[in-house]
Amino acid sequence: MWPDEARLALSIVVNVEEGAEMSLRDGDKGPEPVDELGVHLKVPIRNFANESNYEYGIRAGWPRVDAILKKHAIPATFTAAAMALERAPQIGRAIAAGGHEPCSHGWRWIHQFSYNEERERDFVRKAVESIRATTGERPLGWLSRYLHSPRLRRTLAEEGFLYHMDDFSDDVPRWDVVETDAGPRAIMLVPYALDTNDMKFWLAPGYTPEQWLDYAVETFEVLWEEGASAPRMMSLGLHLRIIGRPGRIRAFDRFVQHARSKAGVWFATRLQIARAFAAHTPAPAEPAAR
Repeated sequence: MWPDEARLALSIVVNVEEGAEMSLRDGDKGPEPVDELGVHLKVPIRNFANESNYEYGIRAGWPRVDAILKKHAIPATFTAAAMALERAPQIGRAIAAGGHEPCSHGWRWIHQFSYNEERERDFVRKAVESIRATTGERPLGWLSRYLHSPRLRRTLAEEGFLYHMDDFSDDVPRWDVVETDAGPRAIMLVPYALDTNDMKFWLAPGYTPEQWLDYAVETFEVLWEEGASAPRMMSLGLHLRIIGRPGRIRAFDRFVQHARSKAGVWFATRLQIARAFAAHTPAPAEPAAR
C-alpha cells in the first residue's frame, strides 16, 4: 500500500496554535487555560503571562523544531490554526519552502462544535482561504480542537476536503461516507494518536522527555514489526510551545534518528498517506482525488 513497499508510514504532525488561542484580545469571554500549570481563570481578564507562554512557541520553539526537520530532511504535516499563521507568516513561508503539508486546524484554536451550521461552515471556509494565502496551498486535511460533529464531517466533504484527523480508532486510514444534500460523499479518516502526542508533558505532571521518547520508540517498534505483514502508520504529534522547550527538543531529535535507522520507513505527510491509501483503496462513493 505504501510506496516502495514500505512497512510503516511515519507521520510527523506539528501543531501550530500559538496566537490563535482564546483571549480577550480576540473577543473571547475568557483567557486560555494555563495548560502546563492546569490553571483556569474564571474571570474575564487578559492573561498576558499565558499569552507569552504561547508566544514562546513562535519565538523559541519553532526555530528548534524547524532545525530538526531540516537536519533530517523529513516532511511534516502542519496542523495550523489559520490565525496563528497569519500572525507568524514566517512559519507559513517555511511550510511552503520545506515541502511540508498545511492542514487546517480551524480558523482559530477554539471549540467550534457549538456553532450553528452557517457559522461553522464560515469557520471552515475562512480557515481554508487564510491558509491558502499564508502557505500558497489549499489545505485538504482537517483537525478539530478535540470535538467535532457528524455535521462537520458533512461540511468538510462538501467543501472539498480529502481527509480529516478527528479519529483515534486505528493504525491505518479508512473511508467514511457521509450524507449530503447532493447525495453520499466520501471523506477519509486518517487516524491521529493521543498517546504519542507531546501534550502529555502538560497533562501528566512529572512526565519526562525520556519517558516520552521510550514510549514513542516502543510504539514505533511494534508498528514497524507489524508492518512486515500488513502496512501500518504512526502519528507523532508535536507542539511548538511544548516539544520546542530546551529540555525536550532532543527527545524529538533522538526519535527521528532511531526511526531513520530502520529500513522500510516512509516519512510522509498525511496528505501523501491519504493519497497512497486512496490509490490502493478507492473511495466507495466518490473519486478520492479532488
